[in-house]
Amino acid sequence: MSQETQNWTIDDAEDLYGVKRWGAGYFSIGEHGNIQISPNHRKPDVYIDMAEVLAEMEAEGIQFPAVIRFHDILRSQVEILNETFRDTIETAGYEGEYVGVYPIKVNQMREVVEEIMDAGEPYNYGLEAGSKPELMAVMAYNENPDALTILNGYKDEDYLTMALLGRHLGRKMIVVVEKFSELEMLVRLSKKYKVDPMIGLRSKMMVRSTGKWSSSSGDRAKFGLSIAEIVNAMEYLKQHDMLHCAKLLHFHIGSQISDIRKVKEAITEGARLYAKMVQMGMPLEYLDIGGGLGIDYDGSSTTTDSSRNYSTDEYVADVVYGVKQICDLEKVAHPNLVSESGRAITAHHSLVVTNVVGEINPGATDFDITVEEGEHVLVSNMRELVGANDLHPQERFNDAAAYKQSAYEAFKLGILSIREMAKIDTMYWLVLTEIHQKLDEETRQIQELEELEDTLASQYLANMSIFQSAADTWAIGQLLPIVPLTRLHEKPEVRVSIADITCDSDGKIGKYIENNSISDNIPMHRLQRGESYPIGMFLTGAYQDVMGDMHNLFGRLTEVHIFSHDDEPGAFYIEEIVPGHSAEKVLETMQYNTDYMAKMVKKAIDKQIRKGNLAPREGVRWTDFYERCLAGSTYLRYDKKA
Repeated sequence: MSQETQNWTIDDAEDLYGVKRWGAGYFSIGEHGNIQISPNHRKPDVYIDMAEVLAEMEAEGIQFPAVIRFHDILRSQVEILNETFRDTIETAGYEGEYVGVYPIKVNQMREVVEEIMDAGEPYNYGLEAGSKPELMAVMAYNENPDALTILNGYKDEDYLTMALLGRHLGRKMIVVVEKFSELEMLVRLSKKYKVDPMIGLRSKMMVRSTGKWSSSSGDRAKFGLSIAEIVNAMEYLKQHDMLHCAKLLHFHIGSQISDIRKVKEAITEGARLYAKMVQMGMPLEYLDIGGGLGIDYDGSSTTTDSSRNYSTDEYVADVVYGVKQICDLEKVAHPNLVSESGRAITAHHSLVVTNVVGEINPGATDFDITVEEGEHVLVSNMRELVGANDLHPQERFNDAAAYKQSAYEAFKLGILSIREMAKIDTMYWLVLTEIHQKLDEETRQIQELEELEDTLASQYLANMSIFQSAADTWAIGQLLPIVPLTRLHEKPEVRVSIADITCDSDGKIGKYIENNSISDNIPMHRLQRGESYPIGMFLTGAYQDVMGDMHNLFGRLTEVHIFSHDDEPGAFYIEEIVPGHSAEKVLETMQYNTDYMAKMVKKAIDKQIRKGNLAPREGVRWTDFYERCLAGSTYLRYDKKA
């Protein structure tokens, strides 16, 4: 063990992976080198050791990959957001209340919605729906008559009729009008069913956000009414004697707002519009500032797409004081404040845990490169570069690249044998590895040599599907922290990128958090034969849990729901295990008849038995094996590194 490795500390690991920077107080590295979790913000000194969680999962027979949900983190985030608003409102002398809602599109999992509603009950925390199926869910789960149900998205008659049913049930269901025709339909239906709706109007904001979701605002936004349409809506409601139904103004400038200045601009514009509408005679009571409260995915506290340059306290203060100032200047009553902060509520509570099942290292081929009589000159030339540390690294690199290209052309023409090509390829990677190891500060600045680090990086094969468990990393380049769950007290000595087990070249992670910057690969530990190497992908609770597809027919992962409890061993217990999709389930989703499939395979096996190619007992074993695989997981069954 080198002196540098011996001097490695937990602080070094923290600097490298930045766990505390993006962990929001919930995640850190323990003294034994394992990720630890402090899921309850009211008990910050109670920690759960990830190694103990993994051991209990193994004892329960839970296979990787799996989603681990820390429900106490969900509760903590609900409490923190609501109490921050309440405390700031009291300090500011603000005369309205905060009545937030959770937008279930961020994570519609029933267990998540139930936990949020239970935690939010003391705060009258409600739900938001953006489609008919989501409305059906929130009608069943938001039973608090004092909590709001905000209805966004485009709507048809069934959607609006269901909202009116909610009004009959005594619920505070606010239909947010996205286009003028919805208002006309809603007025007609409310008269038909003889019930007053609660109406919200969504404004197209002039202020534009930044980042991936900036198109949510501005004149070309998909949703919302222009200023002229808002005035027309007011006149329309007056004509139908329903102006008293107008309760809310809604705006939204985008998800994951990274720059607090955009929040300030939006609050100023939204509050001004609210005040002017009230002065015109609209009896509004609520100002819904939409979503956008960001998550610091990379821990940099900057305005990059994967970060934010503000705290939750600052965000809330800017909302409360910003609205108060405008309303005081306009001499209108302070509205009740609504926000739809789904990402901030859910992101931290969930992570994907999987194991590394293999390594792809282009320079690790074990092939005999011993000199043979009569070998081709290209083989000899490449061999002369092995160990030639006296050559300048740039010259040595250029020669190696030239010999490799010449060998490739010679092989295509049949001049080189396959063994000679194998030797050249093996020696080429050996030379690149030697060059990289000998680089100094000066030669490292040469671009081609600087890129050797990426060229020589291994690929670790993770037992998961990026398309199922981290769709945003592939679709929009979302950054998610990836960290070894154990061995963090050891110095990681291998640079790697993470590839999944799908049959797709896009099935890989392209960006990593390293030393407070973003890299194309990340240091990790060498794999040890016979030992599992578990890694975690963090902050997957928002969107990633529900956006996955069936690429390669990899289904949903098994879920492990964990609660902290002081009196339990390890300060936690597994409250529920939700099995992932079986192969049978995902095949049936794609309209395969698995009973028919099993029947046809058995028929083929029976045919081989009749021909004498299979013994009857062997045929029965193969039939059972096929049926067992249908009932089993879609993912690899490796428990340890092969």
